[in-house]
Amino acid sequence: MIKNTILFLVMTLLLASHKPKDQGLKDIFKESFSIGVALNSRQVSPDATQEFNLIETHFNSLSPENGLKWALVHPRPETYNFDFGDEYVALGEKLKAFTVGHCLVWHQQVPNWVFEDEAGDLVSKDVLLGRMKEHIQTVAGRYKGQIHGWDVVNEAFNEDGSFRESKWFQIAGKDFIKEAFINAQKADPDAELYYNDYNVWRASKRKGILDFAKEMKAEGIKIDAIGMQGHYQLESPTLEEIEQGIIDIHEAGFKVMITELDVDVLPRPRRAEGADLNMNFANSEEFNPYKNGISPEGKAKLAQRYSDIFAIYEKHKDKITRVTFWGLYDGRSWLNNFPVRGRTNYPLPFDRDMKLKEDVFNSIKEAVDN
Repeated sequence: MIKNTILFLVMTLLLASHKPKDQGLKDIFKESFSIGVALNSRQVSPDATQEFNLIETHFNSLSPENGLKWALVHPRPETYNFDFGDEYVALGEKLKAFTVGHCLVWHQQVPNWVFEDEAGDLVSKDVLLGRMKEHIQTVAGRYKGQIHGWDVVNEAFNEDGSFRESKWFQIAGKDFIKEAFINAQKADPDAELYYNDYNVWRASKRKGILDFAKEMKAEGIKIDAIGMQGHYQLESPTLEEIEQGIIDIHEAGFKVMITELDVDVLPRPRRAEGADLNMNFANSEEFNPYKNGISPEGKAKLAQRYSDIFAIYEKHKDKITRVTFWGLYDGRSWLNNFPVRGRTNYPLPFDRDMKLKEDVFNSIKEAVDN
């Protein structure tokens, strides 16, 4: 009797130690595409135990939210700060994740010294491209073989498909984009290189992007994929617009990546100008309806929207290589402050306590299973 009891206890302990891991988002799509997440400095820290467990369970690709943008990694001409980058790539190696660099060239979060001389005047094209080359060689070169793909240029087009009149474009024209990709390839020949932008679901903007991407490709400039930022609302864009964007990018000869996925559940004011107005909107019941918790109706709409979106992604899994959520959980989402500061938003599959939203998870899983 005692021998049987001991045997039973041993077997129970063995079974408990081999209990299957919780299914994560990455497991649902293991035969389809990678599932990624954008992380901040707190979340890549070795001390972030709860965050690590969440990331390990659900994601097999990583992106940096802000830590590798120019203003943070290269704030002054002779100063680089690689504290975030080093912890970020170490986390990627620990998780054996596909690690993305975001982003080498953008019109925002760039110090003025990049574009100006000591007198405050705009520098020449040669000077600007020289500074860009040095930045890319230093940053992408440091993480050669550790960062597997780079958002080389971010948001360089207007909604009508024309080039954004940024300081990059004012000084160097469209050549700044070409030179960025050329230098990124030189810095790490094996890394994938991406162009990344929002509202790529809009036909006019997408045409401008794809026409230029094909021009670069025809000139022998490496560009592997177009990143479609997935900053969606509950009813916009339409599912048809999202799907057509995926199809057009694929047919143009590029990989498709959904790079910054979230769903804004809050209504947006048509016009929100100035800090005072933003504060008023943040305090408004109309534009901040869920400050004490999202309603059951809001939860249901969010779950259904994610279900519909992922059904399209799964349908086109032969074209998509990665889907990346823009933020780890609701409490750290940028949408708490955009387009109105101080609101309470619920755009991600994980709530403010870093708990998985079971209704969102189940709706995504059902969309794939069906």
